[in-house]
Amino acid sequence: MTPGGTGVRYVRFLDTTLRDGEQTPGVALKPEEKLLIAMKLEDLGVDSIEAGYPAVSEGEFKAVRMISREVTDSEVIVLSRSVRHDIDRAIDADVKAVHLFIATSDIHMKYKLRMNREQVIESAVSAVEYAKSHGLTVEFSAEDATRSDLEFLVKVFQSVVDAGADRLDIADTVGVMWPSRMAQLIKLIKGRVRGNYLLSVHCHDDFGMAVANSVAAVEAGADQVHGTINGVGERAGNAALEEVASAVRFLLGYRTRIRFERIKDVSEAVSKLFNIPVPPNKAIVGANAFSHESGIHVHGILSNPLTYEPIDPSMVGMNRRIVLGKHSGRHSVEYALKMLGIEPNDEVVSRVLRRIKELGDSGVNITWEDFKRIALTEIKGEVSEDSRN
Repeated sequence: MTPGGTGVRYVRFLDTTLRDGEQTPGVALKPEEKLLIAMKLEDLGVDSIEAGYPAVSEGEFKAVRMISREVTDSEVIVLSRSVRHDIDRAIDADVKAVHLFIATSDIHMKYKLRMNREQVIESAVSAVEYAKSHGLTVEFSAEDATRSDLEFLVKVFQSVVDAGADRLDIADTVGVMWPSRMAQLIKLIKGRVRGNYLLSVHCHDDFGMAVANSVAAVEAGADQVHGTINGVGERAGNAALEEVASAVRFLLGYRTRIRFERIKDVSEAVSKLFNIPVPPNKAIVGANAFSHESGIHVHGILSNPLTYEPIDPSMVGMNRRIVLGKHSGRHSVEYALKMLGIEPNDEVVSRVLRRIKELGDSGVNITWEDFKRIALTEIKGEVSEDSRN
């Protein structure tokens, strides 16, 4: 059941830009910068903000505590290993929710944890019980879940649910899933792990499928998705929250708390503070996401935008852009001339279009200022010819 009492499925979003996103190589945010992003995420409407990992440093602890005291409309959650020291730091940072994790794949248990399966379960259960005894909401992640033995994964999840975990998270830590396999895993966990919990996914983009895997998980029954703004994160990054949320809302038709018109503003803030430009062809928030050059496309867009746009760009805080270049047609030029306040006639349109195509064939990227100069030059040329006649 969704907030408001309707029967349409509601999907939660946990944003981890400030934790997993900040683990992007070369990125280090000041506490004040993390707070600024957190406030924008709260305004965006994410359900949970993973503010950081307070046990990692004093600066991180300070940032988490600042965020937990300022953010009131989103849950503030922090990362913690399944050890008491980390949980105590979370408690000291004034948060009400903790994201516990421990690896469950054989390769992680053998080479990283140096623990056997029984020890892993014991640590996970002990951590969950300890966190719950301090009144914390607990989300439990099985790190490298997607490379774990499925029977063991089910056993771990069932054990932590029995210990009181509120949410479970399937972490595709090295991005090895694909959509159909992710859907199967979601159904398996929901079918075999009994209890009152929400099921989440945390997808990495090592094979370029983090968004697709997240959407497939939701369609298969997952209740929550972890994501980062612009898909920032370690290695190839995480699932881009703005892409998953848009797909969940506009394609699957499920409900969320996301205020989609705020997406572009948050994307720009993260890009600036992380010093990572948004690729122009990036879905939803890229400069070219709602840009059109092809003459056939522009003709369609000007007749009905839905011919070549899946949604109105204003729905995600974006603007439609008509680009002029060698692929342009007469409709593009007519539209651009009208934007300049010039009523186009066939001769001027032909002159301007011919010049644009010549420049485009020469490899010139035509800006709006270039177009104005071309248009005025060709109009003057037509006037001069008329005067001679």
